Amino acid sequence: MATAFLFPGQGSQSVGMGYELYEQHEEARARFETANEMMEDVDLLALMFGLGSSSSDPEGRLKQTEITQPALYTHSLAAMAVLEAGGAEPDMVAGHSLGEYSALAAVGALSFEEGLRVVRRRGELMSEAGDRRPGSMAAVLGAGIAHIESVCEDISAEGEGVVQPANYNAPGQIVISGDVEAVERATGAIEGRAMPLSVSGAFHSPLMEYAREGLAEMLDTVSIDSPRCPVYPNVTAEPTTDPDEIRQRLTEQLLSPVRWAPTLRRMHEDGATRFAEVGAGQVLQGLVGRTLGDDVEAVGAGLSDEIESAIGG
Repeated sequence: MATAFLFPGQGSQSVGMGYELYEQHEEARARFETANEMMEDVDLLALMFGLGSSSSDPEGRLKQTEITQPALYTHSLAAMAVLEAGGAEPDMVAGHSLGEYSALAAVGALSFEEGLRVVRRRGELMSEAGDRRPGSMAAVLGAGIAHIESVCEDISAEGEGVVQPANYNAPGQIVISGDVEAVERATGAIEGRAMPLSVSGAFHSPLMEYAREGLAEMLDTVSIDSPRCPVYPNVTAEPTTDPDEIRQRLTEQLLSPVRWAPTLRRMHEDGATRFAEVGAGQVLQGLVGRTLGDDVEAVGAGLSDEIESAIGG
């Protein structure tokens, strides 16, 4: 029985995340404190834990992309430190968008510190890209892939804005992203229920080109090693352990769809029957269930009791 570790992305954050890991586990506390020191001008732990924060709105601050990304990354790697201390190791890993960086750091392709430095800059660049060219995203439920892709292609071809699938999350759950008007027109034309998402930019679309350029420059300075197990990049949904390919896929990721459902299917084909969500929330566990059904087990690994069960299992 192979085990896959999955790492969440934006949308899984909440005030209080990681606090009991900080309180109960020395390995996790060390990760949290290192991150807080590296953030310098931001009291990351106060925002994450909601304790003594100088911000009157820690929840709002935690939703800001440049804060969300290092917060989620830190929580996931703190949970991973506790898992490792208990002897738990994955056979394969993947992360949803930002979570791909957490996955890489979890299996040694990035150091914790290097990964944190990159995700903080990634969040800043994505926020700046959203300011330079505002866009939007919407979740579409109950519509077929081919229909959604066709509508997006037709609207983009008209030349008054672009829209494309951004996340293939699960059967019947796809997120689209692009220029505000183009997204609005697409949601009106798609035969399914559409829900606007509260985001600061059109992530995983051509509107992130400014962020992609800045991230590519930074990634050229980052040391990426071979991971201890296969990583499944969002861009391809195919396993790799090659550092050069990993670097390339991270650069492409900002403009490309997150192929999450295909990733889960490929991991299952490669032997994964147990999926552990390492970090905040339960979003990825739900997507595993919707994509793979009862053939697999999906568990959390972001709280102490969950981690103990994951280690025991």
